[in-house]
Formats: sequence, C-alpha cells, structure tokens
Amino acid sequence: MARARRGTSFIRRLGVTASAVALTAAGLAPMTGTAAAHTSRQPDFGPNVFVYDPSTPVAEIQAKFDQIFAQQEHNEMGTNRYAVLFKPGQYDVNARLGYYTTVAGLGRSPDDVDVHGAVRVVGQPDPGSAAGISALTNFWRSAENLSVTPTDWSNQWAVSQASPMRRVHIKGILWLEPGNGGFSSGGYIADSKVDGITINGSQQQWLTRDSVLGDIWTNGVWNQVFSGVTGAPAQGFPSPPYTTLATSPVTREKPYLYVDDAGRYRVFLPALRHDTSGTTWDAGQQQQGSSASIDDFYIAKPGDSAAKINLALLLGKNLLLTPGVYHLDQPIHVLRKNTVILGLGMPSLAPDTGKAALQIADVDGVRVAGVLVDAGKRESDTLVQVGSPLSHRDHSANPTSLQDVFFRIGGPWVGKAETSLVVNSDDTIIDNIWAWRGDHGNGIGWTQNTADTGVVINGDDVTAYGLFVEHYQKYQTIWNGERGRTIFYQSELPYDPPSQAAWTSPTGKGYASYKVGPRVKSHDAWGLGVYSYFNQGVDIRADRGIEAPKTSKVRFNDMITVFLDGSGGIERTINDAGTPVVGSYGTSTIVSYP
Repeated sequence: MARARRGTSFIRRLGVTASAVALTAAGLAPMTGTAAAHTSRQPDFGPNVFVYDPSTPVAEIQAKFDQIFAQQEHNEMGTNRYAVLFKPGQYDVNARLGYYTTVAGLGRSPDDVDVHGAVRVVGQPDPGSAAGISALTNFWRSAENLSVTPTDWSNQWAVSQASPMRRVHIKGILWLEPGNGGFSSGGYIADSKVDGITINGSQQQWLTRDSVLGDIWTNGVWNQVFSGVTGAPAQGFPSPPYTTLATSPVTREKPYLYVDDAGRYRVFLPALRHDTSGTTWDAGQQQQGSSASIDDFYIAKPGDSAAKINLALLLGKNLLLTPGVYHLDQPIHVLRKNTVILGLGMPSLAPDTGKAALQIADVDGVRVAGVLVDAGKRESDTLVQVGSPLSHRDHSANPTSLQDVFFRIGGPWVGKAETSLVVNSDDTIIDNIWAWRGDHGNGIGWTQNTADTGVVINGDDVTAYGLFVEHYQKYQTIWNGERGRTIFYQSELPYDPPSQAAWTSPTGKGYASYKVGPRVKSHDAWGLGVYSYFNQGVDIRADRGIEAPKTSKVRFNDMITVFLDGSGGIERTINDAGTPVVGSYGTSTIVSYP
C-alpha cells in the first residue's frame, strides 16, 4: 500500500487524477482533448504537417511549398511551425525553406525519396555587408532522410546555426554559402553523402560528421571540422582551417519517421556505434537498430498540457511533438528508460512558470531530438536537465542522446534562465546543440534576457559533437565531468556587457567561453572557435577564450580566437597561450595545448 500511495502522490504532482490513470490504463476511457484516436496507417499529425505521395499533383506540392515559404521567409521570431513529408517516390519540386520548416522523406533509405529540383535555403538581403546578402540569421530549419537531384547547377543550403542536414544524399553539387561572398556562420551535416563538389565558400565554421564527400570540399574561413568523414580534406589547421578525425568515437544517429512496406508509420531508432566513419545507409548498407510503431507514441498537439503529456509518458508512451509552441506550467518528466521524444517541424517547449521545460531521470537510453526550448518571462534555474546531481550510473551501453536540441533566451519574447542545459548523466551524447542568448529580436538587453551559462556538463564520459553556445552573460560552457570529449565548438561572447565591472570573472577580466573545471584530470577537445564583438562602445576585454587546468591529459587541438568587430577583444586563446585579438580584425590560432 505504501508503494501505491507514493505512486498516487506522484500522479497528483503531474496534475491528473488516479481515477483517470486507472481508466486509461484499463482501456475504459480514451485520453481526452488532442490525444485523438489515430492508426499507424493514418496518424493525426495536425494541420501543419503535409504528407505527399507520388500521385499528388506536382502543382499542388509546389503551391504548398511556395505558400509556406512566403509566410516563413522572414518570420524569424514567429510561432508557426511546419513539416512537409514525402512518401517514397520521385518529386519534381523546388522546395525553398524558410524559418521553422522541415522537409523529410518517409523511406528507410534517403534514396527512397528523390527530389528532382532542390531542397534549398537562400541568402537574405544584408545592406550591412559588401555582398548585400548573407545567411547569418538563416536558423531553425532542416532537411532529413531524402535525396536531391539538383536541376540547377547546385543545391544551395546557405544556413547558419540550428539548420541541420541529416541522412541526405546530394546527387550533384552542394553549395553552402549565400553567394557573392556573403557571410554565413556555420552549420551541421551528418550521415549524408555528396556526390559532387561541396562549395563551403564563406562559411566561418562547419561540422561534418559520419558522411561521405565526393569530388572535393572547397574553401573555409576559420574552423572546419570533419569527424568520421570519407573523402574529407586532410588535416591542415590553421591553413587550410581543417580539423580531420578519421573516426567518430561514439555515435547514435537521430531517430526518424518512416512508412513500412505495409504503409504503417514507424520510428526507426538507430543503434549505438563506436569508431565510425561514413554513412549508415550508403552502398546498400542496412542501418542497424530497432523500430517502434507510431502507436507507441503519444502524438501531442499545441495546447496539450504538461500534465497530459506526463500522463502519456507515465503510461509507457513515447512522445512525438507535432509543429507548434507548447506552453508548459510544469516540466515534462521522463522517468522511463528508452523513452523517445521526437519533434516534428521544429516544435518549441516554452516553460511559463519559471520551471524547467524537460527533466530526464538518470536512466538508460533516452533520446530527445528535434525540439526548441524557449525560456519564459519568469526565470528558470535550468531549462533542460539530464540525470540527477551526484549520480554516476554507467550508461555506456545505452546512453541518453540529445540531437538537434536548440535553446533560446529572448528573441520571440522576453526570456530568462540561469542555465539552459545541465547534463548530469554519464555517457550522454550531445549531437548538434545551439544554446543562444538572443542578440536580436524581442526582449533583448543586458537586464532583460538574463542568462548566466549555456551548457554545464557534470557527467563523466560525455561526448559532444557540434556544440554551439553563444552570448551568455558568464561562462558559455562549463565542463566538470571527467573524460569529456568535444568535437567542434563555436561560440560568440556576449555582445552587450555595459562595462568591464559588469563582466569580470573570479579569474580575471571577462569570462572564458569554454571552461574546464579545475578538478578535471582528463578532457579532449578538437576544433574550437571563440569570437568577440562587444557592441556597446566600451573597451571590454576577455582575458582568455578557453580556460582549463594545465595538465597532460586535458588536451585541446585546433583552437582559434577572432576579433569580429566592435571594441575590446580577447587577450589570449587558452589560459596564457595565444596572441591578443583586440581593437581590430585579427585571429589567434593554436594547434595543440598543452
């Protein structure tokens, strides 16, 4: 009876009644509201998901893409979210992607869906640049699990942060810049193949992981990282700025939605792999992993309460978030091992009451993929927490993974959060994170969108690929766990400290971007870029871009600090090593440390 009482107490904290749980578990009553009945052949993904098959008239598909793009091209801080899904077949369309738009195939292989035309992102007008065009704010969109046969000379994908390309086969040339030398600020490709040339052009930084490149990768500005990439350019940092690792130490690809041979919707869950290179699917490979029916998922809709979502998770469901914004009065709690949370069409979790958006217990195998987290007006201590403080369970055989999870403090509205992401669970895999304290949009200012730190890693044996953390008011990243590994790091310091006194750390002027805790004995990082642009007209200095214990097993490879613009700058790259980048454009590079 004591165990039952504890269960009932927990259920009440979730905001539901014990009778509702009993009825639902017994199958005597369906969940109410937007937990509408659906079948594995025809799930209800809501009004902002468009599913097409080869019998759909081309004009209808093209008209829908044009309509979404017209609405989303400049809707950077809006609340609309969209996903366009293709069943296996060939499609002759020009899919231009604006903000919060995902295009994905529903096959088991990217080659099951072949888009003849383009799945493209183009540059935006930028009167402030000599080129008159840039991709510096082309965020929050994605292409996944399809092939593209360009009918123009290339497939253009001119993006910056939070715009991943996963499981994509480009049957031709891939062009990653906006054109005319316009600025672009970094992106991410994984489990993909490019048959032709990849024109990197003006991309300041980029991570390509576990992929296959064809003819050649051209150009690069400061920090280009290749991890487990067949056909990658040779190691060359700092000139050319290539960091090349032959294999990726531990990976697990992002879950994806597909339709099986019987027409039923399922979610594929790729297996954990070690020391990998190339794609999981090329050359007739059958990707290893397991598959779950869509019937095992609670398909959430905007307007669903946190209590309703938590009830579904408590009853053993996984969670699929359809496009939209989910306002939460309490955290989503993940208590069960192997739970999957998959976002469709860039959904946002928005905690409104000063609590976390997502709390994950220290259990095996949780997968969170494809979601935004937007801080609310009431300050949260933490937006997403993985595991429990002081817990060190071994999850090496089945780790938790975070993939394409993006945080915002300000931008769509005033937001406040002391820390965006705290990872306590050992062995966690972080795979493409952008934690961003907004530098433009709504509610922006030193005393408005307040946030101390982007990412704090307390767990041991955590591996991060593609860690983008920007503009927080103290340290951007703090790494306290042992044997951590970062493969690619990109960070701009805050633009807006009003004075040096307002931005001084316990170890000197300013705050380092990437800080390894003083007690850490072992850490490895490859390909790190830290940039300054202090725009308040005040001489602001950071004593160093990276701060770490000086010991033989805390090792850094291929680092750069850059003065972008503004005033002040960064005095040293790591600890006391490196040259100043202060007062005017300049770079400081270090190949290895110590």
